[in-house]
Amino acid sequence: MIARIPIAISLATIAAFAPMSQSPAQEAPAGAAACSGCHAAAKSVETPAPRLIGRAPADVIAAMQAFKSGARPATIMDRIAKGFSDDEIKAIAAWYGAQKD
Repeated sequence: MIARIPIAISLATIAAFAPMSQSPAQEAPAGAAACSGCHAAAKSVETPAPRLIGRAPADVIAAMQAFKSGARPATIMDRIAKGFSDDEIKAIAAWYGAQKD
C-alpha cells in the first residue's frame, strides 16, 4: 500500500500540470472553423485577410459589427458577418484571442 501512495501522488501531480484542454480546433465555437478558409493560422502564410490568432477580441468584435452593419466596406465579410449572432461573434473573437502561436 505504501508503494501505491507515491504513484498516486505522481499521477495527481501530472494531472494537475497537464493541459486541461483538448486541441484548439475541438474547442472552437460554432462558426470559427469557417474563418480559416481565408484567415491563415500560420504566420508563414501570406494572405490579404489578416490573421485572427492572438488578436484582441474587442478588435475582432468591432470589425465584425462594422462589416455586419455595412459601416466597413467589404467584398465578402459583410455577408459572412450577417450570418453570425452577436453572441457567436463574441465567442469566436474570444476563442481566436486566446489562441497562441
